[in-house]
Amino acid sequence: MAWGRAALGLAVAVVMGAILVSGGSRDDSVRLRYLPESNELETVHEYGRARVVDVRSLGAPGAIGADPRWLARARPLGPEAPPWARRMYHRSLAVLWAVTDRRSGAVVAGFREGWEYVWPRDAGTVTIALASAGYRAEARQVARFLLSLDLAAAARFRPDGTPVEGRAAQGDAAGWVNAAARAAGLDGRVVAPPWRDLPDYQEGDSGDYLGNAIASAVGEPKGTSAGDLSVRRPVEGEIRRDFNAAGELIREADEPGSGLDSVAAWAVRPFPHPTLSTLVRRTLLRIAADGGRYGIVPSESWEGGVDPWTAPTAWTAWSLAALGERRAALRLMAELRRASTSTGLLPERVDARTGIPTSTTPLAWSHAFAILAIRELWR
Repeated sequence: MAWGRAALGLAVAVVMGAILVSGGSRDDSVRLRYLPESNELETVHEYGRARVVDVRSLGAPGAIGADPRWLARARPLGPEAPPWARRMYHRSLAVLWAVTDRRSGAVVAGFREGWEYVWPRDAGTVTIALASAGYRAEARQVARFLLSLDLAAAARFRPDGTPVEGRAAQGDAAGWVNAAARAAGLDGRVVAPPWRDLPDYQEGDSGDYLGNAIASAVGEPKGTSAGDLSVRRPVEGEIRRDFNAAGELIREADEPGSGLDSVAAWAVRPFPHPTLSTLVRRTLLRIAADGGRYGIVPSESWEGGVDPWTAPTAWTAWSLAALGERRAALRLMAELRRASTSTGLLPERVDARTGIPTSTTPLAWSHAFAILAIRELWR
């Protein structure tokens, strides 16, 4: 397939030195080292005199590239955009070029085993980012591919459109496909299933989740930003009733212990629910304030450890910028910059103490949200 794997020549030759991540005694430790030329994570386990070295690929090296003529077509940022934002913008566009099959419109999440699949939410975000950056034809191609999928069949799909077994259909997929179609200017629409009792973006157990509720009420595709109010209002009422805990939005309906969820940001962008803006603002500002040097985790109840994830960091920045909370948005973008590799790629997540990539690099979803946040800050 035409995956655009020509290198940009941005790899650096100097390997980061080994960094102590955790350990018990002086003789027991785990050290991580990121190898940018091969895009690998080296883990060195030392137990007394025993030493075990494990090297794991984070994605195909040299996979990211783009036709310079294609990059030159991008809608420019505003004149106040700083150099780092312009670099991240263009590097992120190069990633989107690389992950998109220009014949079918299939968008894979990353160049790594287990990630070379199409997730509707990831590909939907890529569609919105492409449209925002001025690539309307490319956005339409991806949106048409998404509209062709049997969303009830699975959470992930192969680039030929067949479902991947192992993970059940999720409650936000139809919402992301419809948002992608609207952004691309298409009239197509898929019917969203009832949002309750389905898995969400964290791909765990079924339940009544905030992200699914937000994404479900997208309405008819009557424009690029808003759906039918008659569809949105009932769900907004359910969200205020079931997810409001002391003026902030929690992850699971009627479960205050589930904690705040950064997915509240989706109620600003790309699924606008204006009546929820006060709740969303309070939620996101607290989540952003609790972030670390390299970003935030998806939610307060997140069970995947303390390592920050770049996609939630970027989507929170995007919506805070749209709410006029520029200072908080810029702080998150600074954290996102620290989480990027020396070659400008955004990993799925990074080590909380060192910023070393610990998962798929690059992740298309993160780069798409980075584009949208940057365009919101510097139109």
